[in-house]
Amino acid sequence: MQPGNAIVGQSGGPTCVINSSLVGVVESALKSKKIDTIFGMRFGIEGVLNNKLLDFSKVESSVLKNLKQTPSSALGSTRLKLQDEHFGPILKQLKKKNIRYFFMIGGNDTMDTIHRIVEYANEHGWEMTGVGVPKTVDNDLFGTDHTPGFPSAGRYVAMSVLQGGLLAKNMQRVDQFNVFQTVGRSAGWLPAAAACARRKAGDPPHIILLPERPFIREDFLAAVKKAQAKHGFVSIVCGEGITNPDGSPVSASQTKDRFANVEFGAMGGTSAAMILHRIISDEFGWRGEFQVCESLQMCAADRAAKLDYKEAYACGKQAVKLALQGNGGVMVTMNRVSKTNQPYRTEFGTEPLKNVANHERPMPDHFIAKSGMDVTKAFMNYVTPLIGELPVYQSLPK
Repeated sequence: MQPGNAIVGQSGGPTCVINSSLVGVVESALKSKKIDTIFGMRFGIEGVLNNKLLDFSKVESSVLKNLKQTPSSALGSTRLKLQDEHFGPILKQLKKKNIRYFFMIGGNDTMDTIHRIVEYANEHGWEMTGVGVPKTVDNDLFGTDHTPGFPSAGRYVAMSVLQGGLLAKNMQRVDQFNVFQTVGRSAGWLPAAAACARRKAGDPPHIILLPERPFIREDFLAAVKKAQAKHGFVSIVCGEGITNPDGSPVSASQTKDRFANVEFGAMGGTSAAMILHRIISDEFGWRGEFQVCESLQMCAADRAAKLDYKEAYACGKQAVKLALQGNGGVMVTMNRVSKTNQPYRTEFGTEPLKNVANHERPMPDHFIAKSGMDVTKAFMNYVTPLIGELPVYQSLPK
């Protein structure tokens, strides 16, 4: 690769630690002798199209230091779906800025964007290397043990269910049930993380509904009735993307985004948690609550996992290292090498961008309980070192 400039962008939904990855890319690029300067895309690829770029060589080091601990996407994000007519103007702008290294931090659609733009540039005689940095709270990116953003979002969910479970337990004479909904369109990693809230048998959550398993009304109601009879209340966690046996979403929303993904609960539609609340109330006549936090799971830095910051930053640095070695067309991956988690340890790897763009990573069967409404010990062994220890709260004796 000949010397030139680099560009970095963020896309898709934010996380608590996406800016840590951004700083990892920027700091490594600024130190490189092969990269003259690095530009940041304002609002993802729209920043290239609209020539809205930030020159990071003019950003003070103190700003970058604080940015590492700042949630959400500092450069701004986008949901623009690239069309054929976009590629020519994008390449024109990249040539104008002499961009030879192309980085983006995001999920499946972001990896597809990198792959298509770099491929187009190279086909039209412009040598450029592109590397993706993984990001998603959903934890559904193909080829990596987990994604930066998931540990913090999982910790947020576990903390919410832990604290909400105490509330539900103490208020059971008022509300007999509680439904907590997580984000996650087609993978159950986040609702599954709620299991970390348990300290002993019988602790919330009592039921976990995952998109990997169909929602069967009769089985669900039987589990609800059994848990309420045993504990005096029932705590339920569901992923937003749970579906009926015919594949239709339990959520009533049929609104779709520009990538043809269902926007659960969007534009006045109901959420899965609201539907579950209605089903339980209609069946048993109980009073209950539902909690739909949406993007709070993506940006609650007060509950972020320390490991997540460290790994996100390291993934950003690794992306630049790969690009400078000429290893483009890939996404940075983390591969767990400590099978027993004693101690927990990962190593970097790579996955071709086209593989990440065209595949999702649902929870494997051995992580899901036979009932389809809980997780296994194998999942707990996987997730515990990512989430970290939770606080211990005290209950009074009965």
